[in-house]
Amino acid sequence: MNLSFNRLLMPLLLSTAVLSGCGSAVVNPVTGQAERSVMSEQDEIAQGTQAHQQVLQEYGVVKDARVQTYVNNLGQRLAKLSHRDQLQWHFTVLDSPEINAFALPGGYVYVTRGIMAYLQSEAELAGVMGHEIGHVTARHGAQRATRQQDAGLGVLAATVLGAVLESQGVTGAGRLASDVSQTAAAGFIASYGREQELQADTLGAEYLARSDYNPRNMVRVIGTLKDQERFAADQARAAGRSVSSGNNWLASHPSNEQRLQQMTQLADQYRGSYVDEGRSRYVQAIRGLTFGESAEQGLTRGQNFYHPALGIALTAPAGWRVHNEAEQLSLVNAAGDAALLVQIAPKKAGRTHDDVIRNLIKPRQGNTERLTLNGLSATRFVGSRANAQGQAQGVDATLVSGPDQTIFVLMPAAKNATAMRNANVGLAQARGSFRAISASERAAARPWALKTVPFPRGGFAQLAKSSPLPNAEAQLRLINGYYGGDAPAPGSLVKVAE
Repeated sequence: MNLSFNRLLMPLLLSTAVLSGCGSAVVNPVTGQAERSVMSEQDEIAQGTQAHQQVLQEYGVVKDARVQTYVNNLGQRLAKLSHRDQLQWHFTVLDSPEINAFALPGGYVYVTRGIMAYLQSEAELAGVMGHEIGHVTARHGAQRATRQQDAGLGVLAATVLGAVLESQGVTGAGRLASDVSQTAAAGFIASYGREQELQADTLGAEYLARSDYNPRNMVRVIGTLKDQERFAADQARAAGRSVSSGNNWLASHPSNEQRLQQMTQLADQYRGSYVDEGRSRYVQAIRGLTFGESAEQGLTRGQNFYHPALGIALTAPAGWRVHNEAEQLSLVNAAGDAALLVQIAPKKAGRTHDDVIRNLIKPRQGNTERLTLNGLSATRFVGSRANAQGQAQGVDATLVSGPDQTIFVLMPAAKNATAMRNANVGLAQARGSFRAISASERAAARPWALKTVPFPRGGFAQLAKSSPLPNAEAQLRLINGYYGGDAPAPGSLVKVAE
């Protein structure tokens, strides 16, 4: 997930307090049946409140009171018609480009501005939020805590998307990072089980119907997720990369095909006169919303990465890709088996390069070399350190002093020694591109924002000619719900990013 780059070494740990005993019988508000639980409702609220502060710190919130009010009002209306209307509910739009939504126990629901960009109406947003409300009303977090009490995993947020990371193309780099960095947050945001996801889909449809929205909007939402999968697969094929099989922690979600089939059958069971989908209200609400990365998170423009807030820039070698991830910036080679990882040394690691090497890298042995990197003071350490199992692990780290006494850590990573050798030239080029951002680069580091324009007679191909987006025609189709084909009528308002 693309958290602010100035908090890269702060993993999203949604920890719980020690829950006592073997639990007690609690009546599930959705099923009406008693179930053993290590969390009472007060425990859920307490843990949600604690984790909420961590979520806000890690992600940040969209600083647009109009958007926050719109989403909160919609969420409160849905929650009042849910199985736990007595909870004090909280709905927050997070400042993240990830196409994601999740919930915490106790009534905390989050949607990202990223997912809002790809939805087409208020009713679709209600479907996403209804799904997440369903996780809370059915006590899925408490059920997970009960199952995982002895494993020490805590109560963890779950994504609404079955393939959110894959759709953003960052899973490979995330796995690569986890092999060399023990600060990576991968795995701390865990998925719910298949049955829980399907139950949340069902509850989402029910809450839509109770709120006078057509439950078929849940079908449309899941169709949007399927389009994201198709887009990711198409982009991977076009770049010559293998298409992910989903064989990772996200595989515990039901497939979007399975969800689509179930929701289609479920929605057909509802009968009602659902008229207002709230498209015009929704489009008005998201107008001006940042699309993609923000200036605070750093911006990828072609092969370049600019971070005005941190005052740095890098350039990926030809054929390499820039991944602005939650835990680090990754410049990944075309084969996807090697990368340069860029992180920020936490202040507690020390104020000098030697301090950071000693306290963060914790070397067993090695040599240091003082360098100057594009006018910035740097130190390269090559040696070994102990991994989590206590075994010696080779380490090659370059520390660079950036603006405001920030120390950046640049580390190469690869699948194996052969991949490392093959990528050495590119890794050196990527490392050598690290620099202070220039005035012209600051000017280029302008985030995109959503706006609406009349759909031209030339279709998406004509829109794409003036779009700054990469793969513009495909992306414009995606954000407007036409990735599978067809097009709106000429003159209809459509979303663009400028």
